[in-house]
Amino acid sequence: MAPSATDTQPQTATTDRVLVKPWSRPAPTSEDLDWAPLVKIDLSRFDEPGGKQELAKQLYDAVTKVGFWVVVNSGIEDDRVLKQFSLGNTFFKEPLEEKSRFPCNFPKGEYFGYRDASRWIGDTGVKENIEMLNIPKAIPAYKDEGRHEIVKAHYDEIAKFHRDVWEKVARKLFVLIAIILELPENYLADAHAYDENSDDHLRYMIYNVRTQDEWDRAQAYSKGGHTDFGSLTLLFSQHVAGLQIRTPEGAWKWVKPVEGGITCNAADTLTFLTKGFVKSTVHRVVTPPKDQLNIPRLGLLYFSRPGDKTPMKPVPSPLLERLGLLTEEDKNDSTEAVTGTQYVRARVKDVHDKKVLDKREGTSFEFKGLKVQNYYE
Repeated sequence: MAPSATDTQPQTATTDRVLVKPWSRPAPTSEDLDWAPLVKIDLSRFDEPGGKQELAKQLYDAVTKVGFWVVVNSGIEDDRVLKQFSLGNTFFKEPLEEKSRFPCNFPKGEYFGYRDASRWIGDTGVKENIEMLNIPKAIPAYKDEGRHEIVKAHYDEIAKFHRDVWEKVARKLFVLIAIILELPENYLADAHAYDENSDDHLRYMIYNVRTQDEWDRAQAYSKGGHTDFGSLTLLFSQHVAGLQIRTPEGAWKWVKPVEGGITCNAADTLTFLTKGFVKSTVHRVVTPPKDQLNIPRLGLLYFSRPGDKTPMKPVPSPLLERLGLLTEEDKNDSTEAVTGTQYVRARVKDVHDKKVLDKREGTSFEFKGLKVQNYYE
């Protein structure tokens, strides 16, 4: 069995603090990979005269054709990003007993808490190598959610980072997409408001090291792609390659980590809200390059999801109207619809509430009229 990032001696935990060892990004791969060309959105221009409109033009093809793009100059200092990586790295070295204190409640479709790497990949004899800790928004509705020792010890810092990622990045991206859709600028931001109940979360994530044989067996079983459940996914740069996207032409290309950048993608609920106009991009994680095979792939992500008060009904976009995407039923305010939270939790339960990862070629997930494929070649 390959060594795990959690095999190293954990830092000593006490009841009130956990020693956090600084983490730094590993060296980028030296391999010549087929990188996907992604547009860079410079958010330092957001508040300039005409800046939002210009950025919206730059973002148009990314959200409607590719679904992936990179944000730079977000206003979030890199030392704060590295501190969050350090917290995540320290957490994953904690004893399993500590990590498992607050597990994700998958039977209810709830994603807050710790997900272990215990699920088998079909009959391959290989387990998933992913661990994650999902931390909810710092709002009163979630004050009673369980907090691990490292989260309690650094909660003020984590909570501030959590909100700043939404305010400085996610909110601004929703404004740009609203401009594209010719909606009031705050329309989508309000539909994903930070202070409203939703399953938004900050995620510490790690892909533990596998042998080449284990990677081969796992990917022979399921090498297809997937789409994300919510509206926006934000991935902070960490230098270990492994993420690929399926281009509009159907080719798989690598996503290159950008120094100080945030890789962003649109996801399913944003596609539902725009009748497929905004592209929920198919992506996958594959074997890292050979010069990074023995490096744990640490991740820091933010997931924005529509919540309890946001119905999954197409938005009243003049652009979607002109394109003929809105039906009379779509425009009927009295039509009932599931909420963002209801859809996302049904999807989480369907995907994660199981002990063995099953093959999903040719299958799809449907919940009260909302349908997505489970697997993409």
